Amino acid sequence: MRIVLIGAPGGGKGTQAKLLVDKYGIPQISTGDSLRAAVKAGSPLGVKAKQAMDAGQLVSDDIVLGMIKERLAESDAQNGFILDGFPRNIPQAEALDSMLDDEDKPLQAGLLIDVEFNILMQRLTGRRTCGSCGQMFNIHTSPPRIEGRCDKCGGGLEHRADDNEETIGNRLKVYEAETAPLVDYFRKQGKLRTVRGVGEVESIFSAIQRVLNSLPSGIAAAKEASDLAAEPVAEAPAKTIAKKTTKKKKATKKKATSKKKTAKKKKTTKKKTSSKKKVAKKKTKKKVAKKKAKKKAKKKSFRKKR
Repeated sequence: MRIVLIGAPGGGKGTQAKLLVDKYGIPQISTGDSLRAAVKAGSPLGVKAKQAMDAGQLVSDDIVLGMIKERLAESDAQNGFILDGFPRNIPQAEALDSMLDDEDKPLQAGLLIDVEFNILMQRLTGRRTCGSCGQMFNIHTSPPRIEGRCDKCGGGLEHRADDNEETIGNRLKVYEAETAPLVDYFRKQGKLRTVRGVGEVESIFSAIQRVLNSLPSGIAAAKEASDLAAEPVAEAPAKTIAKKTTKKKKATKKKATSKKKTAKKKKTTKKKTSSKKKVAKKKTKKKVAKKKAKKKAKKKSFRKKR
């Protein structure tokens, strides 16, 4: 399974990505996490990324794509991956497609978690985070039992300074302007899948699973199937059928032969029976002739005596 998660801030991508990782055993590849890991490890790409960030510049798409390529080469990504946070625009999507095609790992779907603007505003402005354990709450949708206190550890809940309507409104506008066109990009490719991201987390995840289970098996599976179909082994069923047909013909011939033999036996039996009857008739005629001859002889001797 090779997918990209698409959705606005507050749409629940992060929550659903974690559930997908646990369910399917494939990694969630976040460009932010990859950048931090590369910088920390001091890899060649990490050094380039750090130089750009220290200079106050955006990390180039080439560097990000290089990091994604390196991440996909790791063992846990061989059965699939979930891309989160990249691509963010059409040029990035085109560059990603080109790189994945070269690796023979094309994307199977762009999964959009769709949430209305007013719900996004409610989710983002209502976020509260525990300063002690990091547990998250929402004063509108999942408030703590005690206002301002964490249910888990009792720590104080904090409201991020940038979680206000003005800042969030701007973030959503940026998303609409840059990221939303990806929806059309994947739709034109026939790869767009949409799930409404409103309701219970489990219900949304069930809907996502149904969508993912309906995905085609992919190019690798299709290639394997076509290779198998092209092999001479595929002719084996025809040979088996031919053998069965030959056996049937032989069996039919045997039956026909046995029937002929039976018919011959019957004819022979009839001949024997008829010959026996003829012999019996001859014997009967002889007996009758003898009796008649005796009667005549008696009559003649009787006349002579007179």
